[in-house]
Amino acid sequence: MKVDIAEQYDKIYRYCYFKLHNAHVAEDITQETFLRFLECEGYRDAGKPLAFLYTVARNLCIDEFRKKTPEELPEELEAEDFSEQALRRVSLQQTLAELTKEEQELLLLAYVNEVPKQILAHMLGVSRYQLYRKLKEIREKCAKAW
Repeated sequence: MKVDIAEQYDKIYRYCYFKLHNAHVAEDITQETFLRFLECEGYRDAGKPLAFLYTVARNLCIDEFRKKTPEELPEELEAEDFSEQALRRVSLQQTLAELTKEEQELLLLAYVNEVPKQILAHMLGVSRYQLYRKLKEIREKCAKAW
């Protein structure tokens, strides 16, 4: 499987941004991911380049996260317009926040970055059936909130 670097770059950036919540750091990690990806021909050519790419990005994000010190929340939070749409959005955000980090990551990879299910199953070390069941559970949780 060939990896189109231009196509995957934005997806890896979104993944890193999701993990780190910092645009500048996510950009740096994305660049480092692709540098390491391009330097390591042996593993990349072994047949699972997309899984390798996400594994490198994930490990770099974990390393970066370990460097961070916790930030304090601002004392005043902005008031939101409490229209019906805002209430649904809050409900959905609350449901997403209740998901585990692994479930949130799975949603990002499967639906935002459109990583093929076969590669996701391989990355997570589960069967495709188990992956589909887990995605269905998450979708049902989110559908109730929406």
